[in-house]
Amino acid sequence: MADLLRLATAGSVDDGKSTLVGRLLYDTKSVLADQIDAVTRASVDKGLATPDLSLLVDGLRAEREQGITIDVAYRYFATPARSFVLADTPGHVQYTRNTVSGASTAQLVILLVDARKGVIEQTRRHAAVMALLGVPKLVLAVNKIDLVDDPAGVFARIVAEFSELTAKLGWAAEDVVEIPVSALHGDNVASRSANTPYYTGPSLIEHLESVPVDADSTRHEVGLRFPVQYVIRPRTTDYPDYRGYAGQVAAGTVRKGDEVVVLPSGTRTTVERIDTPNGELTSAQPGRSVTLILADDVDVSRGDTIVAADDAPEPIEAFDATVCWLGDKPLRPGARLLLKHGTRTTQAIVGALIERFDEQHLSADPAPESLALNDIGRISVRVAEPIAADDYSVNRYTGSFLLIDPAGGNTLAAGLVGDALTKVEVGTEVGA
Repeated sequence: MADLLRLATAGSVDDGKSTLVGRLLYDTKSVLADQIDAVTRASVDKGLATPDLSLLVDGLRAEREQGITIDVAYRYFATPARSFVLADTPGHVQYTRNTVSGASTAQLVILLVDARKGVIEQTRRHAAVMALLGVPKLVLAVNKIDLVDDPAGVFARIVAEFSELTAKLGWAAEDVVEIPVSALHGDNVASRSANTPYYTGPSLIEHLESVPVDADSTRHEVGLRFPVQYVIRPRTTDYPDYRGYAGQVAAGTVRKGDEVVVLPSGTRTTVERIDTPNGELTSAQPGRSVTLILADDVDVSRGDTIVAADDAPEPIEAFDATVCWLGDKPLRPGARLLLKHGTRTTQAIVGALIERFDEQHLSADPAPESLALNDIGRISVRVAEPIAADDYSVNRYTGSFLLIDPAGGNTLAAGLVGDALTKVEVGTEVGA
C-alpha cells in the first residue's frame, strides 16, 4: 500500500463539497486550533448552532471567483495509515478546466452528488473527464443523505444509475465505490454511521486509507523519459567543463551507466553521473528532480527529451489527440496555436475536428464545425518541431500536452495523444 495518496474532489455547485473537504480536514485533526476558533466565531455570527466547516476553504473559493483560469487549491492531511494530497477543485460548470487540472495527477477522485438531485449533467461531465484522464479509482459520495425521506431507496437508485454510467465509461466495478454521507454531521466520513443501517461498507476515510493504489499508478511501465528543463554550465574555476542537464524524471528509471538517446536528434550517449544538491545518486525514479551528466559532449537543449535507448519513442510531427477545450472562443479547423509538451513549446496547427464526444449521452458527433467551452473531442494536430510523446494510454505524463493562445498565453485545451476514449461504449445512451 502506498504511503501517499494523491486525490481530487469534484462535484456540482452547492453539493456540499466545501463542507466535505472541511470535514476531512477537521476529522483528521489537520487544522489549527485558531482556525477552528475563527470558524466557530464566524458560524455563531451567522446564527448557526454548529461550526460551518465549509468556511475552512471558502477563502480559496473566493480566489477562484476572480476569474483565474487554472487555480486548484491543494490540501494536505494525514491519518496513522496514510498521508494525502487533496486537489480541491470548484464545481461551477465554467471551471471544468480546473477539474481537468486538479484530476490530471490524481490516483483517486471523490465525486460528490446531492442526494436530493442525484446524477445530474455536471456529474456526467465530471465522470467523463475522469475517464478521459484515466483516473484509476473513483468514489461517489452521495452527500446530504440525511435530507431525503427514503435514504435507502434514494441511495440504491443513485448507485444503480452511476454504476451504469461508469461501466460504459470503462471503469471496472471494483474500481468504483459509492458511499452515503452527511458532510454536515460527519456521517460515514471518519467513521461508519448508525444513521445509515442500509449501508455496510467502509467510511470515506477508511476507504481512502485502504484503497490499493500503486504509488506509481499514474505512470505505466515505459523506459526513461527525461524532459530537459535547463542546461547548467556554471563556467567557474571550480567547474570549468561542467555541463549538466536538469529536469524531472517523467517516467522510467535512470541509472548511472545507462545508454540513452537524446530526442528529437537521435544522438546516443551514456549517463555518466546523476547529480542532486545533496550529492550524487546511483539511480533516480519518476518524480525525482536531478541533473544528468552525459559521457559525450552532445548537443542538448531545453525542450529535448533524454530517453532509454532500448525503449525510445518515435518523435512525431502529426498525430490525432483527444482534447478538452477550455477556451471561451470555439476551436475551429485551421487554428494556429502553441503546443506545450513537457518542456518543449512549439507552433501547432489544428487540422480536422474528427468528432465531438457527447458526455451526456455517450455518443459521438462526427466532423463537428467547432468545439465549444468544455467540449471533449478528437482532433488532428501538426507541430512545427517533433515531440517525443507516448500515447496517453501508455503514459499519462509523456502523453499529455497543452494548447496555448499564442497572443495572450492562456491555456486553451488539455490534450492527450491518441484516442483516450477508446474504452468508452459510444453510441448507447445511459438509462435508455
